[in-house]
Amino acid sequence: MDQLFNRKYIIQGLFIVIALVLLGKLFYIQIVSDKYFLSAESNVLRKIYKYPARGAILDRNMKVIVQNEPVYDLMVTPSEVKTFDTLALAQALEISVADVRKNLKKARGKSTYQSTPFLKQISVQSYARLQETLYRFPGFRTQDRTIRHYPDSVGGQLFGYVKEVDSADIANSEGYYKPGDYKGKSGLEKSYEDMLRGEKGIINTVYDAHNTPQGSYADGKYDINAVSGERLISGIDMRIQKLGEELMKNKVGAIVAIEPASGEILSFISSPGYDPNLLVGRNQGNNYMEFIVGNPYRPSLVRPIMGYYPPGSSFKPVDALIGLQEGVIDPNTTFFCPHYYQAGNRKIGCEHFDGPISLRRGIARSCNTYFCYVFQKLITKNGMKNQRKTYQEWRDKVAKFGFGEKLDIDMPYERKGFFYSAEHYDKAYGKRWGYTNVISQAIGQGEITATPLQMANAMAIIANRGYYIKPHLIKGMGDKNLVRKEYVEKKYVGVDAKHFEPVIDGMQDAVNSSWGTAILSRIPDVLLCGKTGTVQNPHGKNHSVFIGFAPRDNPKIAIAVIVENAGFGSTYAAPIASYMIEKYLKGEVTGSRAAQAEWMKNQNLLPVLKEKTKAVKLTKTDSLLIKKTDSVKRVKDSIRIKAATVTQTIATKPKTLKPVVTDKPVTNN
Repeated sequence: MDQLFNRKYIIQGLFIVIALVLLGKLFYIQIVSDKYFLSAESNVLRKIYKYPARGAILDRNMKVIVQNEPVYDLMVTPSEVKTFDTLALAQALEISVADVRKNLKKARGKSTYQSTPFLKQISVQSYARLQETLYRFPGFRTQDRTIRHYPDSVGGQLFGYVKEVDSADIANSEGYYKPGDYKGKSGLEKSYEDMLRGEKGIINTVYDAHNTPQGSYADGKYDINAVSGERLISGIDMRIQKLGEELMKNKVGAIVAIEPASGEILSFISSPGYDPNLLVGRNQGNNYMEFIVGNPYRPSLVRPIMGYYPPGSSFKPVDALIGLQEGVIDPNTTFFCPHYYQAGNRKIGCEHFDGPISLRRGIARSCNTYFCYVFQKLITKNGMKNQRKTYQEWRDKVAKFGFGEKLDIDMPYERKGFFYSAEHYDKAYGKRWGYTNVISQAIGQGEITATPLQMANAMAIIANRGYYIKPHLIKGMGDKNLVRKEYVEKKYVGVDAKHFEPVIDGMQDAVNSSWGTAILSRIPDVLLCGKTGTVQNPHGKNHSVFIGFAPRDNPKIAIAVIVENAGFGSTYAAPIASYMIEKYLKGEVTGSRAAQAEWMKNQNLLPVLKEKTKAVKLTKTDSLLIKKTDSVKRVKDSIRIKAATVTQTIATKPKTLKPVVTDKPVTNN
C-alpha cells in the first residue's frame, strides 16, 4: 500500500511540473516575447518590403557608369478602396480613366486583401503630384524603388538589363524573389546579380480591426533595414568604350580590348549596339520589341562572345609559334611563294608573288603560301601515315591559346567556336585523310571559327610572351575590391618565350614597314604590333579583321577588331584599332589622325538588305475586273500597283557560319 501511495504522489507531481512548464511557456510567448507573434500569419500584422538600391558599377578610372534613379510603384489594397475620383487619379498619374479602371480590376483579380501593384515605376514628377492628393484615395499607397540609369548611354550588350522576375526565377531563388521583384537578365546585371541586388528590408505594420494601418509594430524593433547591393569596379575604360562605339556606328562587328598583364577587359563593343536606357522604365517591353527584336542586324547577338568568325590571317602568328616550338621551322626557314600554294587538287591563292620568303617577312606580308608550308610540316612531322594523330596533337596545342574553348569570361552566353578534332574528320573522310583535306586551317579559314574575345586573348598571349590571365570585366567587388581567384592565375600555352620575338618582329613590320599590310594603322611615337586579316564570308563581302597590341615592350593593350562586310583588314579594322589604342595610351587621337577618325565614324558599312515582295492575292474586285474587261493590260497594271504598295525591305538573318570544305582557290590577307 505504501508503494501505491508513493506512486500516486509521484504521478501527481509530474502533472504539476508539466502544467507549470506549459504555463510558463505561454506566459513567455504572450507577455515576454513577441517572436512568435511576428511569425504568425494573421490579419493584423503585414510585412511591407523595402527594396534596396542595386550596386553601382564604375569604370577603371572610378567613373560611375551604372547608377540608380528613384521611382515609385503605386500599390493598392482593393478591400480598403472606397469611392474615389478616378479622373483626378488618372490626371495625377498621366494615364486614362479607362486605365485606372482596368488596373483596379486586375488588382482585384490578384487579391482583395493583399497589396498589389496598381501602376509600376511612376516618375519622380508623377510621384510629387500624387503625394499632394494621395489622402483622397484610400487603399492606395506608394512603394519606393530604384531603376537603373546609364549616364553615358553606351554598352547596351555589356551592361545588360534588369527585368521583372518570372515564375522560373521565383521557383529557383530559394524564396528570395517574389512576384513584382526585379533581377538582372543579361550582361553584367545578370552575371553579378547576387552582389548587385542587395538584401530586401521588412517593415512589420500593424492593422486594426477596420484594416487601417497603425504604424510599425513595436516601434520598429523587429523591422529589417534594406541593404544596398555591392558596388563593382570594372576594367572598362569608358573613354575608349565610347570612342569604339562611335567608330562602329552603322557597322556590324565587334571590338574587344584587353590589358595583357591583368586580363582586364578595357573595351567590349558589339555593333550595332543600343542605349541601355531604352530597356529601363515602363516602356521597356515596347522598346525591346522595336529596337532589339525589330532591328534586322540583331543587336541582341553579343558578338564579342557569341559571334563566330574565321580568324583568317590573324591565326598565322599562332601557327608560327607552334611551328617554332615544334622545331619544324626557325626564323630563317625560307619557302618559295609563286602566288599560290598547291596541295594535291587544293590550291590556296596568295595576294602577292613573294618568291623566297622567311618568317618575319611572311608575317608582315601575310603570305598564305608560307603558312601553308608551315602547316604541312607540322602535320607531317611524324610521317605521312601518322597525320591523323599529329593533327590532333597540333589541335590540342592550338586549343591552349583559347581556340575552340570557352574562356569563362564573367558574362553569360559565351560560345566556344568551331575547332574540330580528328574524330570529326574520321566521320567525314573515314581514316583516309591528311593535311591536304584541312589545309585551309593554315590560314585561319575552313573548319575553324573563333569569337572576337578569343582573338583578342591570343594577342594578349603574344604580348605576354607565352601566358594569359582569363579575360574578365570586373576587377574589384565590394568595398574590399575582391577579385575572383580564377582571374589572377596565369595560364601558360606551352611555347618558350624565346620563340615570340621573331613572330613579334613580323607583326611589328606589318604595321611599321613599307611592305606591311597594316601601314594605315601606324601611331606616332607608339610601336604597334599587329596582323590584318581579310576573312572570307560566303554570305557577302569579306570581313575586315585586325589583331594587335601596343607598345611592343611592356604592352598595355591587346585588341581585336572585326568589321563585317568591310573587305580588307587594312582598310577599316586596322585604323579603328589604332585610333582606340592611341586614345588609350595617349589620351587623345592626335594630328591628322583625328580627322581620319571622324571620317571613320561617318562611314556606313551596314550590309545591303535583300528585298522580298509579298505574294498578292486577287480580291473579288480583281476577279470581276478580269471578267468584265477585255483589256488584260489594265488588270496587270492594277495588280502591279497593289503589289508595289506592299513591297517591303527585310533583312536576311545571317546564318550560323559553318565550316565549308572547298576545292576552289582560297585567298586571304
